[in-house]
Amino acid sequence: MSSHRSLPSFSFLKSSGHTGAGAPYPLGATWDGRGTNFALFSANATRVELCLFDRTGKRETNRIPLPERTDNVWHVYLTTMTPGQLYGYRVHGPYEPKAGHRFNPNKLLIDPYSKQLAGQFTWSDAHFGYRTGHKQADLSFDRRDNARHMFKSVVVDVAHTWTHERRPRIAWQDTVFYEAHVKGLTEQRTDVPKGLRGTYRGLAEPGMITHLRKLGVTSIELLPVHAFLDDRTLIDRGLHNYWGYNTLSFFAPEARYSVGNNVINDFRAMVGALHDCGIEVILDVVYNHTAEGSELGPTLCYRGIDNASYYWLTEGNPRYYENFTGTGNALKLAHPRVLQMVMDSLRLWVEAFHVDGFRFDLATTLGREPEFNSNAPFFAAIRQDPVLSHAKLIAEPWDVGPGGYQVGDFPTGWSEWNDFYRHTARRFWRGDGGLTGDIARCMTASSAQFHHSGRGPRTSINHVTVHDGFTLADWASYEHKHNDANGEDNRDGTDDNQSTNCGAEGPSDDPEIVALRRRLRENQLATLFLAQGVPLLLAGDEVANSQDGNNNTYCQDNPTGWIDWSKLGGEDDLTDFIGEMTRLRQRFPQLRSRHWMKGHRADGSYDVKWLTPAAAEMQESDWNYPNARFIAYVLAAPEAGGEPLYIVLNDAVHPVKITFPHWPGVARWFLALNTASDPPAGSHAPGITWNAEARSVLVFTGQS
Repeated sequence: MSSHRSLPSFSFLKSSGHTGAGAPYPLGATWDGRGTNFALFSANATRVELCLFDRTGKRETNRIPLPERTDNVWHVYLTTMTPGQLYGYRVHGPYEPKAGHRFNPNKLLIDPYSKQLAGQFTWSDAHFGYRTGHKQADLSFDRRDNARHMFKSVVVDVAHTWTHERRPRIAWQDTVFYEAHVKGLTEQRTDVPKGLRGTYRGLAEPGMITHLRKLGVTSIELLPVHAFLDDRTLIDRGLHNYWGYNTLSFFAPEARYSVGNNVINDFRAMVGALHDCGIEVILDVVYNHTAEGSELGPTLCYRGIDNASYYWLTEGNPRYYENFTGTGNALKLAHPRVLQMVMDSLRLWVEAFHVDGFRFDLATTLGREPEFNSNAPFFAAIRQDPVLSHAKLIAEPWDVGPGGYQVGDFPTGWSEWNDFYRHTARRFWRGDGGLTGDIARCMTASSAQFHHSGRGPRTSINHVTVHDGFTLADWASYEHKHNDANGEDNRDGTDDNQSTNCGAEGPSDDPEIVALRRRLRENQLATLFLAQGVPLLLAGDEVANSQDGNNNTYCQDNPTGWIDWSKLGGEDDLTDFIGEMTRLRQRFPQLRSRHWMKGHRADGSYDVKWLTPAAAEMQESDWNYPNARFIAYVLAAPEAGGEPLYIVLNDAVHPVKITFPHWPGVARWFLALNTASDPPAGSHAPGITWNAEARSVLVFTGQS
């Protein structure tokens, strides 16, 4: 179907004195102090109209055909347009889904380069390019105007001089990430003023920053803050898209976290306050898909502007979308204009908002051609970019498409979430045996996965818990997910949690179970901060935050998804413990090594030596012992005169007698950490035996 009724006519602005041809670059709406240039890419459109709205966003005041087309960019210059103007686009072209085209000028579309969105979005059948419920489904055509219920793009001036702000520029080896949700982090913090809780400004309140500094974290990694939509299916169930992995605009900050009407200033104020305290801001970004979903989704932006350019369509049947992401569509970064959009977005967040880096959701999709290629255009563009190549770049190295699991395969310069570490640490501390080799690799930055192509130990982002999955408290309290509140009959979320309930599913007042759960939390955290690579801590794990066994709180914008700070300052509060671990990590550079461990060096010395409980060097039979739940090793100091570390991880359910090792220059071993009890005073000579208590982590420092 390619025909449709003509839309109502408007009184167009005259070109004389008000409009001009404008320029094809930069894309988006750009105010230059005298007027605004509008530029929109569409290779397959036949006509583009700019729609202007009054300040309420409810009345369309003018409709202006974009008069010029240069290299498939439609553009116009309006001398009368100033910041604050609301606008959108109507894009004409063929409506031929079977050929991959879904133009429908009845649908008002936001600008892909919108730096701010105005108004309220209300779900309506009018947002769909086809007649919902029609027997021909998406092959039908809908003529209803959706403008009244649609966001409007806003002309803004993002130029800003940061006169007093300095970026922290934390070295990779010194980085400690803290993954948090803007709203969930402060919504229930009593030391944040009530009107600021759950907002950008609330996150930058003194009480919150003091807590971050007490933990010793250097970099806060925020769940998506790009403007996003609540899925219609969730709204129908009375829920919301809490996490925000449903991006509508890659340039606009999400307004729901703003205190007033100036979301851009609120976001900048947050970044500036965190930077002033030496804390970096990392954004979790979703460039792998958009909120428009599958062929049965709405037409809000990219689909109506140029569906065939923006999305991966099924080869041979472009009516349908490749679903590498599990969300119904996948952005086609192999297309140069889509790649340009993503690069422009990233640069905006670094240059105008001063963020320090990005964690890329389902990053395999970004390198698809359509198979994954570590030399894909996106990675090449990042590598040569003078701005982005210096930002922290972190991949979630998988998607759900064919060949989607790519841990270890991203280019030099990238770090990756290491789920090998997550799975191994969870299994080891829940009591699985026979993991000696795996846990040893985890403690030395997983060289089997990442030691190639000039990549260093910082490539491995170690984590036990993140936003998806159990919290740390729930990992030690539940063996099964409990996601009924999500309204999906407990089918959503992973069934593979590698967790333990310590003898009771859910809350317990049994003193032994409570003590064991706390011990296991400490053991996981100690292991995380003792492991080489870069640690990532989930916000709330320090205060035993629970989600009641829900391992997929993506739609729980309520106390289930928000952090419960009620245990702060109580027996379950491990904030001080984590602070001790981050200070220990800073004190000993071998925990933050920039170089891979070699083991036995050519000169006969060791940089790491793996030991049996009797302090003998481990042999093949020791590595292969099927039920082993113990590992011990010495990490050498990187410089002469430094202190080596003797580290013991004992997950056995009984004490293990250990012998303190002989090590060059070490006369005594001093206890620095014991998760089973408070460290006693005193020291231990090499050759002396000592009981490592059941399920404990021990660290000793060697001194002359």
